[in-house]
Amino acid sequence: MKLRFTTSARRQFLHAVANIMEDNLDAALKFRKKVESTLRRLTRFPDAGRLIPEFPDLPFREIVIRPYRFFYRRQDQIIWVVACWHGAQLPKVPKVEVT
Repeated sequence: MKLRFTTSARRQFLHAVANIMEDNLDAALKFRKKVESTLRRLTRFPDAGRLIPEFPDLPFREIVIRPYRFFYRRQDQIIWVVACWHGAQLPKVPKVEVT
């Protein structure tokens, strides 16, 4: 199983890292490593995340890596990370934009 980011999710993730980096470079690097290792585990355990509480009827799940929420969906043998939102944001309905 492979892990992929949609274009918008990758942009959101890199923006999150950049925001953290403005205040603390070490914290940004630590956050990025934690995200990478946590999301990599999804390739072995794709159902590890919980259903998104705001959208329980949709086929998306989330992994929380404080203070961010990563929304994803399994599609065949690919885990698509479709969004990265700060925990204080109200999420929009996730979409899969396979690119």
